[in-house]
Amino acid sequence: MQAIKELDAQLTVFEEMESAVRSYIRSFPTTFSKAKGSTMWDTNGKAYIDFFAGAGALNYGHNHPKMKEALLSYIAEDGITHSLDMGTKAKANFLTNFNEIILKPRNLEYKVMFPGPTGTNTVESALKLARKVTGRELVISFTNAFHGMTIGALSITGNSFKRHGAGVSLNNSVAMPFDQYLGDEVDTVDYLEKFLEDSGSGVALPAAIILETVQGEGGLNVANPEWLKRVEELCRRWDILLIIDDVQAGCGRTGTFFSFESADINPDIVCLSKSISGYGTPMALTLIKPEYDIWGPGEHNGTFRGHNLAFITATEALNFWKDDEFSKDIIEKGLLVDEFLKRIVSQYPELEGEVRGKGLFRGIACGVEGLADKICAQAFEKGLIMETSGPSSEVFKIMPPLNIDREALNKGFAIVEASIKACLK
Repeated sequence: MQAIKELDAQLTVFEEMESAVRSYIRSFPTTFSKAKGSTMWDTNGKAYIDFFAGAGALNYGHNHPKMKEALLSYIAEDGITHSLDMGTKAKANFLTNFNEIILKPRNLEYKVMFPGPTGTNTVESALKLARKVTGRELVISFTNAFHGMTIGALSITGNSFKRHGAGVSLNNSVAMPFDQYLGDEVDTVDYLEKFLEDSGSGVALPAAIILETVQGEGGLNVANPEWLKRVEELCRRWDILLIIDDVQAGCGRTGTFFSFESADINPDIVCLSKSISGYGTPMALTLIKPEYDIWGPGEHNGTFRGHNLAFITATEALNFWKDDEFSKDIIEKGLLVDEFLKRIVSQYPELEGEVRGKGLFRGIACGVEGLADKICAQAFEKGLIMETSGPSSEVFKIMPPLNIDREALNKGFAIVEASIKACLK
């Protein structure tokens, strides 16, 4: 009883002091105090399996021991914490390792820009640069896209609720139908191409096309490799920059480090954030083909673009990618999730479910209004953290740390199934 009173008092603090804009605490109404690997604990000691991974910011789990050791050692030695874009040993080490471990083996050549430390910061810098390079204003995005919550990023985001929050007109963008948005029989690149070719379409030649290969917040919509390849070819033909937003789908979430690797495309600009730091410490990168790196010094900046604590953990995280074993493990566990979800859809037709996703980035779209939210709420009560996505929150999403062990994965499956049963009674 005392523990419940203490928890109620803690939640009252958030209710009384924190803005009404808070959201995740409404889905997960407790006060967390500890986390390790794929488990979180609240102040009452209740354990929760994490199928959320910080909305994709914790791909390597909570408090990874090697990253924690490197971080604590760096702090103990009075290493530089804040440096703007000055040179530091921590940044030099990260850049060297990122090039050797990630870029070179994939035959990619990019200049690395450190914008502000969030996903929307890297998207804003990408949009600004594309317009600077081409001299054009328009950017084409896609239905159900999510690219961030600042004004430029909102202008290319599809969700009407989030767009409305801008409070001003969102301009210089056009949304085109994503892959399979118009059904399996329609190749939406044909639709996009027609708009570009037709001088009467009302769509000007854009500076860039920006897309997510897997639309996480948009409902786990996966673009086919062939579709992505056609978009790239269209960009090359029309001299349009191709921007891949890999903020959530990148850093291994789909099975490979970059989500676009299976499509064999070479984007002009790549946006990374969330799990690039490895530890949940804020960090973002904008990767730019060298010929497009035409910034003037200080033309785009940010006070916290030199967050050296993130460089330390990010460098340690790159060790996961020195060979292909980690990638193989993600793909194998992703197939386990896929197998589980397909069984659930088959066994519980009342869900009116559709399995979506790729890698460890999967879920079920429920045809029953409000059901996905109810399943997530039940899961929380039973000791599992899981969120919804999609324009109507119709998808419950399984997105655990990539290094989750199979035992925890199976325990999570059991809770998800029990939660579904409870909601379908």
